[in-house]
Amino acid sequence: MAEGSETAGAGLRDTLERLCSSRTLRLKPETPVCVAVIGLDRYLSDERATDGYSYDVTVTDGTWRVKCLLSSALHPLVQRNALHCGSCLSVTQLSFVYDERRFSQSYVCLEELECGAEDAGILSSVKTPNALRWWTRDEIGNSMFWHADAPLQSGRKHYLSLWNNEDPHGRVWIPNTPPPDTVVDVSKICLLGDLDMFFASSRRPLPLLVRVLHRSRLRFYGKPGQNIDFPFQAYFEVADQSGVMSMVLWNDLCPEWYHRLVVGSVVYLQHYSLKKSYQNRSRPQIGSLPLLSFTNTEICLNPRSPSAVITVIPPKSVQPQWSLPDVAYNFSTRHEIESLSSNQACDVIGLVTYVGRVERIRNRNSIPEKFWTYRWVHAVDGTSDSPFILEIFASSQPDIFNNICPMTYLVCTQMRVCREAGCSVYLTSSTETQLFITGCHKKQPYVSDPKVKAFIQWTKTLKDSVILRKTAVGGHYSYPPPSPTFTPHTTAANTTATAGHGASLPLMAVADLQGEIESLQYRECRRLAIQGHITAVRYHLWPQKALQSGVTAEQNTPQLEGGSVAASGGSAPSSSTGSVEQSKRLSVAPPSNSMSSPKRRRIEQGTKALQRPYWTRAKVQSERQMKLPEEEEEEEEEEGGQEGDSNQTTQTAQSPQTAGNSETGSVPDSQPSILQPSASWESSMWPLLKQDVTSCISCGSLDPESVPERFRFDDREVLLHRINLSPSRWTPDVPLSTTSETHTPVDCAGYLTLTVLGLNQQAAVDALFIPVFSPEDPRGVGMPARVHDNTLMSCLSSGHMCVQANGAYLSAEALMSSAPALEEERLVCVLDVCLLGQNKVEIICSKIYRTADVTPV
Repeated sequence: MAEGSETAGAGLRDTLERLCSSRTLRLKPETPVCVAVIGLDRYLSDERATDGYSYDVTVTDGTWRVKCLLSSALHPLVQRNALHCGSCLSVTQLSFVYDERRFSQSYVCLEELECGAEDAGILSSVKTPNALRWWTRDEIGNSMFWHADAPLQSGRKHYLSLWNNEDPHGRVWIPNTPPPDTVVDVSKICLLGDLDMFFASSRRPLPLLVRVLHRSRLRFYGKPGQNIDFPFQAYFEVADQSGVMSMVLWNDLCPEWYHRLVVGSVVYLQHYSLKKSYQNRSRPQIGSLPLLSFTNTEICLNPRSPSAVITVIPPKSVQPQWSLPDVAYNFSTRHEIESLSSNQACDVIGLVTYVGRVERIRNRNSIPEKFWTYRWVHAVDGTSDSPFILEIFASSQPDIFNNICPMTYLVCTQMRVCREAGCSVYLTSSTETQLFITGCHKKQPYVSDPKVKAFIQWTKTLKDSVILRKTAVGGHYSYPPPSPTFTPHTTAANTTATAGHGASLPLMAVADLQGEIESLQYRECRRLAIQGHITAVRYHLWPQKALQSGVTAEQNTPQLEGGSVAASGGSAPSSSTGSVEQSKRLSVAPPSNSMSSPKRRRIEQGTKALQRPYWTRAKVQSERQMKLPEEEEEEEEEEGGQEGDSNQTTQTAQSPQTAGNSETGSVPDSQPSILQPSASWESSMWPLLKQDVTSCISCGSLDPESVPERFRFDDREVLLHRINLSPSRWTPDVPLSTTSETHTPVDCAGYLTLTVLGLNQQAAVDALFIPVFSPEDPRGVGMPARVHDNTLMSCLSSGHMCVQANGAYLSAEALMSSAPALEEERLVCVLDVCLLGQNKVEIICSKIYRTADVTPV
């Protein structure tokens, strides 16, 4: 690839020049142009877009760079993270588009491309991205338009964060800087308690002098076709000596002032407006302040009509005679939150011991589609043997949210108490939650709080080496765990679960799982419930030694019986967790856009869970006879192309009775598995029943990304890059691959692959079950430590293995000896599914319910 990239890269500028001079404004290069992605931006599209958003991609050949619009047909590549910063693209068709609604503006559009390896030798030669030369076409207008921090089309003036709408993104957002010295006239101000008389009259209210007590995260309310440059708003709770009132920052003022209106700042307000308060929103709990709350009226700061004037007073200029209330906190220790009621707000401080990967939840009630991003964090404060379990959503503080790591001091304000049956209490963030980590605590109002001081004194008694051994990052983590009993959700209108907390989930047909997995986007997580029979169980030892010696997951993929794993689109290895397979040719006609070739169809299909039958040898031979010669030749070329690429692998496995090839359904006479399970069990009826199974979602081996790993200071940046979402900018210090040769998993002796057959015996799914072996596993925190008999059913029901009297865990063979009890047992399985990126789908079974544990509706 490196040699090819040099030739293709040298032709990037020539290709763009030929494109501009083409009479048709569209070009298909004879040789694909190889480029690398160094920037990826998302913004609200116009009403013509199907998904509501557009994407601008900045690519380079190592010498030149250009920002291009991505065709809407290629959006799924971004949404599944197949096209991401650092990836290599082979562009096969591009066009030049004039914006007819604006004068002298145009752009390049990528219409057809293929995603290749992480790096084709292009980025390895780039030391300073800013030194790359921008390609421009000067004769069509201002060249600055091509590389400005603004979208190429639709007349939009700002970009959105790549994976959510709450985080500020781009240079348009003015950072927080120390306010300049200023003189304000406080002789003619009014108090918040006097604003009602202005609200009832037409007089312009007098200036206000207030302190910011709370700040909400940003809210983006933009919609396609909406003619608002910056459709943002943010709520603040401000106070003076008379009471507390809400203040709303609107539209263009958000990029200018949101970062500068921090908690504790004193603000002088002029030319604001008043309106009736919006009641249907969350509010911070400020009961500790002896002040009145004015909830009927709110202060509006608008960019025009009237144009608000905001002045931040430097802290040294704040006068005591102004009698402004101090910011009040309500810190609670880990021991104290046990006595707090559900939904009660509190502030916490702790030493971080575990940081989960960033995941996303879809907001299904929004147009255009929106996602919330969140992560799980454990922190200790020395008052309890149990840590804080924190569910932290993005708080419009991306620099802090993305840098939470073990061994840092974390402060979370306005957290809400959550209680679920059968697990420990946990805290979830609210709209007004603010985060602070090591490096941000200086001069914060809470530093003088007695409980914060007590925490700092406790940390001085700790040894870093002792705490470091108890830290971990990443891996599959879903909290709270399913409750001891299961109650099916009664709402039939919504057959999918987003957050999936608790035990009330809709039961889903096994055959419908395919559609659910197809619709997943990058790091989107869902909790689903199915019912059926477990017909096969395979126990695999986790290859710790192989991983620690630098052998990647692709080389250590244990192939599952009765299935194969195929790389999709060449953008990810075939051994990915839950890489969904295709075992017969698609009957859908190929589209006429950039996905017209077979290889491009695989890119577009991405993570689709395609129906896969269990093939008998007679059926395979029949299919071979019916196949057209052209199809066989085409598939041989595809397989040969995959084998020739070291970054794209195709692996197959043979079951005791049948096996399926991922593309054609043909099976070689013998194909040994790379790593056989150490123990297995199969239902006596499974060899017969599998002949009639028409659809099976087959899961690959355990991906390292699904297992928590030890935190290491030396690998801090690599670990953070792996557990955070894919960045919108490539930098030389960011690793191109998230695969680590130094992956040190938390104690994990092995995992199970469960084959669950639906009640109608037409569809099946392979799911992974990773039991908790050690208390060091973050998933074991908050989980009830019930002692059981170590039978397979008990392990699947409880989620953990119990230590035997001799201090060891049950062997795989002994565990499988109790598997026959699953014969003909009707069960409900709770599945956690997540698209890890590209074509890697994680399907984890988090709990099994017997029929006796299901409460009928």
